[in-house]
Amino acid sequence: MKLAQILGWIATILFSVMIIPQMIKTIKSKDTKGVSLLLFVSYLIANIIAITYASLIMQYPLIIKYAIAIITTIIYIGIFFYYRKISK
Repeated sequence: MKLAQILGWIATILFSVMIIPQMIKTIKSKDTKGVSLLLFVSYLIANIIAITYASLIMQYPLIIKYAIAIITTIIYIGIFFYYRKISK
C-alpha cells in the first residue's frame, strides 16, 4: 500500500469518528445547550454533496468516509432533538 493510500485511510477513519466525542458528551450530560444545530445540518448537507462527488469519481475511501459521516451526523441530530425535547 502506498503512503498516499495509508494517509487517505487514516484520514477517513479520523474524520469518520470525530463526531463521536460530541455524541458521548451530549448523551452523558443530556443537554444540548451550546450546541449549534445549524453546524450539524450544514455538515450533513456538505457530506451528502461530497459523497455524490466521491461516487462520481469512484473514490472508495471518500465514499466510506462520507457515508459514515452522514450516518453519525443523522444519529447526532436525532440525539440533539431527543435531549432538547426532554429538557423542555
